[in-house]
Amino acid sequence: MYIPAAFAMNDTNACHAMMRAHGFATLVTTDDTGAPFATHLPLVVEPGEGPLGTLYGHVARPNEQWRHLQVGRLGLAVFHGPHAYVSPRWYAGQPNVPTWNYTAVHATGRARLIEEPAALTALLDRLSKVYEDGKWTVAGLPPAYLAGMQRGIVGFAIAIERLEGKAKLSQNRNKADRDGAIAGLRATGDTESLATADLIDAATHP
Repeated sequence: MYIPAAFAMNDTNACHAMMRAHGFATLVTTDDTGAPFATHLPLVVEPGEGPLGTLYGHVARPNEQWRHLQVGRLGLAVFHGPHAYVSPRWYAGQPNVPTWNYTAVHATGRARLIEEPAALTALLDRLSKVYEDGKWTVAGLPPAYLAGMQRGIVGFAIAIERLEGKAKLSQNRNKADRDGAIAGLRATGDTESLATADLIDAATHP
């Protein structure tokens, strides 16, 4: 990922926090021909497992991507945070051109598959605890039903070898332009614009 110095997220904890807050990711691998293959799926990061953390998730067994992971190819997980269009009309200085502000984290690593029933149950329990917050548990499912569902998926854990974060939040603009962007985004009123405005405010007005 191209990351100008002004936009670099160099704090591993900040990258992990963004990954936890925006866990629906895009996992990219390559097939046998070298062509890219992508799956959109929820992932959970465990920061304390390995130097840069470990990602956990699963795919449907008919999804060929698990075979890419099985043979040791690198997987790239892309996490997208808030993003929004920034109009040049909002800047104090003129002339200017449009841009797009956003946050993203790229996590790259190799996977080990999780297929043994008890380990797969533990993986599903890990995921449900994050997304259900205790309101629903795998343990409540009938054993035969759970076993049948698990036969249809392949779990994996990706030990992160490279972690890159980018927060393009008008850090390269002067205060008047940043304030204009924040005001313009907030006036737009949609969820992504409001979230992006808050991030610009936090990043540029410590």
